[in-house]
Order: sequence, then structure tokens, then C-alpha cells
Amino acid sequence: MLAALGPRMLELARDRAQGAHPYLVTPEHTAGAREVLGDGPLLAVEQAVVLSDDPEVVRRRAHWHLGIYTGLRNYRNSWLRQGFAEEDLVRGGSDRLKAGLVVGGDEQAVLDRVRAHLDAGADHVCLQLLGDDPFSVPAADWARLAPAAGELR
Repeated sequence: MLAALGPRMLELARDRAQGAHPYLVTPEHTAGAREVLGDGPLLAVEQAVVLSDDPEVVRRRAHWHLGIYTGLRNYRNSWLRQGFAEEDLVRGGSDRLKAGLVVGGDEQAVLDRVRAHLDAGADHVCLQLLGDDPFSVPAADWARLAPAAGELR
């Protein structure tokens, strides 16, 4: 598996690896990645999750999660290719970038986003739950989400 965001890395994953693992991408990117990879290679995308119905909690967690990535050229270029604009790439991301890359809400919101990636061609969706801070495991959120995620089989 190769970490692959752009077309050339996806082609390399198709030609020289068993698949690709794109990180911080939209379901639309997933569809394009599947198109480049074709039917054979595995496509395992990452999806960041904030299990909260409070929009401020979702924004705060998405902000610290995206903070480092908004300063990295490879992610910035990837997001521009995905249809985001320069004004979305402020430190921590605009609300539009946050909503596009981090799903917030209840279990159904998470399942809907996972289903969008699967429908777009992902073979597997790696969930990354974002807790109260970047240094603790959100065990209660995992316990809450696990039964719903099991329904996707």
C-alpha cells in the first residue's frame, strides 16, 4: 500500500503496489482515485470523525486536527485539486474545508459519509475518531460508534 493523494502517486500505487491509502480526502477524491487505480488494487481511505451534534465541538476538533496539514504543501495541493480554494487553506481550515474532510454528527452522519466513500469505490474506510484533545483516545466515542459501524458489513 502506498500513501497516495495525487494522480502520479495513485498511478504508482496501481502499477507497483497492492493499493493506495489516501488521507484527508473527500468521497469525490475517492471516486477519482478508484478511476486511476482501476478495479484491482485496494483503496483504503481515511475519514476523520467527530462524534458530536455540537457544531462548535466539531469545528474545534477539526481545527486542531487540520492545523498541521494546512501548512503542508502536499495536502494543500491535494485539496486544491479536490475543489477547495486558497481561502479554505487557512491554518486549521475554513469551515468548508473542515466539513469536507471531517464528518461531524451522530452515528448516522458517520455511516452516511462512510457509505459515500464506499459508493465512490473505496474498499475500506479507516475511521479516525477525534476526541477532546489530540493526546487521548476517545474510547467512549469508539464504544458508541462500534455497533453502528458493524452494520456496514
